[in-house]
Amino acid sequence: MLTTSRRPTGRIRTFCRDLANSIQDVTRVNRGKMSLYGVAEKALELEANQVIVVNRSRGEPGKINLFQVSSTGLKAAPPLMLMKRIRLRREFEEGRRYARSSAITLESKDSADLERIAGLLSKYFCLPILSPDKARKNHRACMHFSIDSSGHIQITFMLLSRDIEIGPRITLSKLI
Repeated sequence: MLTTSRRPTGRIRTFCRDLANSIQDVTRVNRGKMSLYGVAEKALELEANQVIVVNRSRGEPGKINLFQVSSTGLKAAPPLMLMKRIRLRREFEEGRRYARSSAITLESKDSADLERIAGLLSKYFCLPILSPDKARKNHRACMHFSIDSSGHIQITFMLLSRDIEIGPRITLSKLI
């Protein structure tokens, strides 16, 4: 289940809609005035095992919190992702194409940080980590991890048949 912080901006709502349309088996729920306890109850009602909360920072999407759902509420799951910037699906030339990611690919296996976050999100979303060539053979879209020119981790969503980025793109400033 995917939701926002309380009082989200339009850009945060659009970002959440893009994420829900990009990750397999994710249901977006409008939070409204629900507390985190209320979010846990809603997740149990929807039979969701995990909850993703996109929080704001200075009016923009600022961090992504991952939670495991239990009968006692929400339990934080690693990693806490602090975002440097995002680019929405509509900001891409091919952004009107919708495809849900069913695999994870990495730019290079030389980065321990990339392997660590890819492994954590692979386990969290139950998506296999594949080489780009193997992913192209059996999957339509993937969640792709890379390092940008300034050394930050970038998560983007790719349409594998045409090898194009369809968005959204998340540039992380820090992993906790």
